[in-house]
Amino acid sequence: MIQEIEPALMRDRYFPRSRQTVATARQFTAETLDVWGVTHHRDDLLLCVSELATNALRYGVAPGRYYRVRLIGSATTVRLEVHDSGPGLSGTRIGDGYGLRIVEAVSDRWGALPRSPGKSVWCEFGGPVRM
Repeated sequence: MIQEIEPALMRDRYFPRSRQTVATARQFTAETLDVWGVTHHRDDLLLCVSELATNALRYGVAPGRYYRVRLIGSATTVRLEVHDSGPGLSGTRIGDGYGLRIVEAVSDRWGALPRSPGKSVWCEFGGPVRM
């Protein structure tokens, strides 16, 4: 049996290492959700992008480097990813602060994956995305 692949939408943007870019990352996320017609969990997604972008700046973005915010939408899920170039998975444990506790509490799923270089911290929310 051939498994059907669900069509997905994707947008991403790079942000420089600056505390001011957290607000810009929120705005990018809000604009993307508006274009996609996502209203379900909108405020939670905006909260999570703030927390994950702040963690990337605090633990993972070296001077002169960038972090990336990626949103992936399907008919049933919105996934938010924040990629940084920092080593290892430091700053991705629940005990490291309140940010990930918030992400864990409001999202359906979350996790962290190693990249080369750095890591990707992600969270997912179920709900309809207008395609």
